[in-house]
Amino acid sequence: MRYGLTRRLLTASGLLAVVLGATFGVLLSSVVDVRAAERQARRAEEVLVAANRLERLLVDLETGQRGYALTGRQESLAPWHAARSGYPAQAAELERLVADDPGQLAWARALGSGIDAYVNEHSVPLVEGPPRDPATVREAEVDGDWWIGRLRGDFDQLVRAEQHQVVARQHDSDNALNRAIGATVAGLVASLLLVAGYAGHLNRVVARPVRRVAEMAGRLAGGDLGVRLPERGVGEVGVLERAFNGMAGALETSRDELAASRARIVAAADQARRRIERNLHDGTQQRLVSLVLELRAVEAELPDEPPEPRSRLAQIADGLTGAVDELREISRGIHPAILSEGGITPAVKALARRSAVPVELDLAVPGRLPELVEVTAYYVVSEALANVAKHARASVVEVGAELRDGGLRLSVRDDGVGGVDPGRGSGLVGIADRVAAAGGTVSVSSPPGQGTTLLVDLPAQTRAG
Repeated sequence: MRYGLTRRLLTASGLLAVVLGATFGVLLSSVVDVRAAERQARRAEEVLVAANRLERLLVDLETGQRGYALTGRQESLAPWHAARSGYPAQAAELERLVADDPGQLAWARALGSGIDAYVNEHSVPLVEGPPRDPATVREAEVDGDWWIGRLRGDFDQLVRAEQHQVVARQHDSDNALNRAIGATVAGLVASLLLVAGYAGHLNRVVARPVRRVAEMAGRLAGGDLGVRLPERGVGEVGVLERAFNGMAGALETSRDELAASRARIVAAADQARRRIERNLHDGTQQRLVSLVLELRAVEAELPDEPPEPRSRLAQIADGLTGAVDELREISRGIHPAILSEGGITPAVKALARRSAVPVELDLAVPGRLPELVEVTAYYVVSEALANVAKHARASVVEVGAELRDGGLRLSVRDDGVGGVDPGRGSGLVGIADRVAAAGGTVSVSSPPGQGTTLLVDLPAQTRAG
């Protein structure tokens, strides 16, 4: 059954492709027929428009010559001259439009020849010939009416023939549409039957198992690495379920090992810091303090004269005092005693006093927290303030701490240049590693030009102070 689903899917897809191919073949043929009918309809519309324009020019010829014959005024001939110069081109356009239809072409040519005869044999002699008496003019008008009536009959014949063709083409278009509708309905019914027959099978062996996989994958992506799938699928689905369970198990094991390793590393580093700080404080620092006291005692026993020995001893004592102060600062940076003695609130206040950038504090942590949480919070604030001083070009930093839903929420906000990228070697990488080792989360918002906001959530429970 390893490739069973693939074969079934290919078979169903092939049948559906055949049905759809036949349906679309008929549809394509019908569309071609409809488009041809539409082109013919547009051509018929153009023919009717051209015939109408040619007929209007004929009317202008007749109107202009009649007005001139009645009034004898040259301005009455303006429409006549315009129509006489324009009708040859319009007649040629009409012939061009019906060139593919021999019957209509014959009517168009007959119209053109008839208008030429009307103009040359009747209209031009009447307009350009010598003046005539009223009786002759009336006789010419009767003759012109005959010409116009015959030409309009030709126009009517051409228009009727074109309209008859339009009706025939519309009938062909309707037939093509009916074929398209029939093919669509048949193809749709066949497709629905095929899909309905295969849908139940796919839903049982593919859809429901895949939905389960998708649901479990969402939970896995959300951090629940303990999810597992029942391995009941067939073919490729069964392989997918087994692979998913194997992947989830491997991820869970790797996560547990990584978290344990990270916690061990952080704990070892903190223990080393405390040991170094204790050794410096109890050993080297106390020894230096004792030496300073001895030098002060020797200095007090020396006579005032000569002054050089007392002066030299005072300088040495002052140098040792400075070294003690420097050593005290170094030991405080390694693991501050104030953190062990007073907790996170006084330790953060001490960091704020030493910060190169002014710090505004909003600390709401009434009691003591577990040692891992306090140490993590202290170094988060320390590293964040150092980053602000080095890179942010900020004028003020706001540091907040509060207990929320059984955890500690730390926030560090500055009004600097922003644009921090946590993945490009900044101190935020170290912060994220330390917070993750304590089981917490980190989020950073740093739009360019709008400062940086660091939010840290640590799981914590208060203890008596």
